[in-house]
Amino acid sequence: MSQPFMFEKPLGMRDTLPAYYQIKRSVQDGMEEEIGKWGYLPMETPALEYYDTVGNASAILEQQLFKLLDQQGHTLVLRPDMTAPIARVAASSLKDQSFPLRLSYHTNVFRSQQREGGRPAEFEQMGVELVGDGTASADGEVIALMVASLQEAGLQDFQVAVGHIGYVNALLLDVLGSQERADTLRRFLYEKNYVGFKQHVKSLSLSSIDEKRLLGLLQLRGGPEKFNEAETLVDNGEAAKALENLRQLWDVLECYGVEKYIKLDFNLVMHMSYYTGIVFEGYGSRLGFPLSSGGRYDELLEKFERPAQATGFGIRLDLLVEALGHAEEKPGQTCILFSKERRKEAVEEAKNQRNQGKRVVLQDLQGVDNIDQWTEAFTEVIDLIGRKGGRQT
Repeated sequence: MSQPFMFEKPLGMRDTLPAYYQIKRSVQDGMEEEIGKWGYLPMETPALEYYDTVGNASAILEQQLFKLLDQQGHTLVLRPDMTAPIARVAASSLKDQSFPLRLSYHTNVFRSQQREGGRPAEFEQMGVELVGDGTASADGEVIALMVASLQEAGLQDFQVAVGHIGYVNALLLDVLGSQERADTLRRFLYEKNYVGFKQHVKSLSLSSIDEKRLLGLLQLRGGPEKFNEAETLVDNGEAAKALENLRQLWDVLECYGVEKYIKLDFNLVMHMSYYTGIVFEGYGSRLGFPLSSGGRYDELLEKFERPAQATGFGIRLDLLVEALGHAEEKPGQTCILFSKERRKEAVEEAKNQRNQGKRVVLQDLQGVDNIDQWTEAFTEVIDLIGRKGGRQT
């Protein structure tokens, strides 16, 4: 009798089977090579971090953290993102290295999901962090690198939405006057619930001019022609600073020649509370939700007592593979099927073919129950059976 849950997995967890793993690995290798060419150095952090440091700094919702206790009674978390752990490393193990630091990672992150969510609780993420550079050049570099990484993975039909959290905040506060009221509308923007945003705006006691300004925010998507429209909605120091930052960024992106992939989106709001400036999301044509995201987080490193400006991005590997739409097929393999009399010959043949870069399975005939069924999985089968010659199929 089967044990309860013998074939089940914890909520949000999944197995990675060989065919999917090969696709994912190929995508990952290409992106890691591209990121390395830009001078980013790979690093790893532990899966477990202290809740009081990385857990609090991560900005992931409390109910999404996987928590456990160590033997000393300290609360630990499975890392929910990589930005906070890298900030910790930059302020500790790398504290003697001068800024800017260019760091990259490829790792699993963990976020607990509600049963009705249907989302993975563990997923692979690749990304970079550029720590200690507050220029528009740094923002442009990480966005251009994200574009180059997606191209290297084979994704051609995609778009990157770019905004500035300072502009959204400036407009909402200018019209509504309080953070609490602004937070309500900001939530609609984060959820991309634009119908809800419009309904809520119309339910407020606002002048027709202020209502038009808030609704006008939803129209601020497009190219650099939207800068002038954005200026008409809010005219204060914070908004002007954000717009100038975005203009400088656009110039940098034009230098990289990636502007065809970029769409300005002035109402872009991210789920991470630590973002302070430029924010961006990458979308593939096959997906209705972002497969990559990033932005500037100039205040996070203060929590680790090494203040520094920083920016970076993360790419979800599972979503990228889905956007690519690859069929889950096993890579071609050769099977050398041998009998014991010809084992040595079979081993030598396998070595020769592997030296040529082929994938070769060496299989003793006596270890197979159903030869015809088992060999169907191979693109080539070489029989080395009996005392003479051999045949190839």
